[in-house]
Amino acid sequence: MSLTPDFLDGNAAAGDLESLFGTDMTTASGRCSDCSKQMVLGQTHAYLDGPGMVLRCPGCESVLLRLVRSPAEIWLDAGGLDYLKIPTPA
Repeated sequence: MSLTPDFLDGNAAAGDLESLFGTDMTTASGRCSDCSKQMVLGQTHAYLDGPGMVLRCPGCESVLLRLVRSPAEIWLDAGGLDYLKIPTPA
């Protein structure tokens, strides 16, 4: 049995999210559509080992956001979030 989690915190996804949105997304806030937990994306559980990136809720582990890049496209699914509030740069 391993005591090491198989995820990183959401800050590990900062580069991919910033390249897509053009701003630091670790401080963007959202609410899980399954358990209603509110958090900033930096608090999520990031799974980066697959063909894309998955952010899961730190409360219930539901999938909040999926991002996959191909040579020609970027696929984004944020269906696990009720909302995503992105702060505007100062």
